[in-house]
Amino acid sequence: MTEFAHSKTGIDIHPGARIGKNFFIDHGTGVVIGETTEIGQNVKLYQGVTLGALSFPKDETGNIVRGKKRHPTIEDDVVIYAGATVLGGDTIIGKGSIIGGNVWLTHSVPPGTKVLISDPQLIMAPMPKLVNV
Repeated sequence: MTEFAHSKTGIDIHPGARIGKNFFIDHGTGVVIGETTEIGQNVKLYQGVTLGALSFPKDETGNIVRGKKRHPTIEDDVVIYAGATVLGGDTIIGKGSIIGGNVWLTHSVPPGTKVLISDPQLIMAPMPKLVNV
């Protein structure tokens, strides 16, 4: 069923993810929500958001350890804007936080925090005149 929904919407939600009430995805193409993700109530995601894992943890002999939480927890009333990536099982996005577009997070954010990347330096120059051939 999830693969059918993914093919129709471009949204990939693992069936193991736990999602609270009033969850909203706007322009959802490219949204990925991993298996052990926990999403609270009144959460909004925009296109291209990834709630994913860093990697499988390994034991002292190098074998993959399964069954551990690998994906983030998103608390209530959080907004995550387009292109943001939030990774890791220990990562918690606190209640009421805003994660800006194109942000890459691998650590927790306290409740009520706004996370943004600084504005890029934009360069604007006049276009050369086109010559008809």
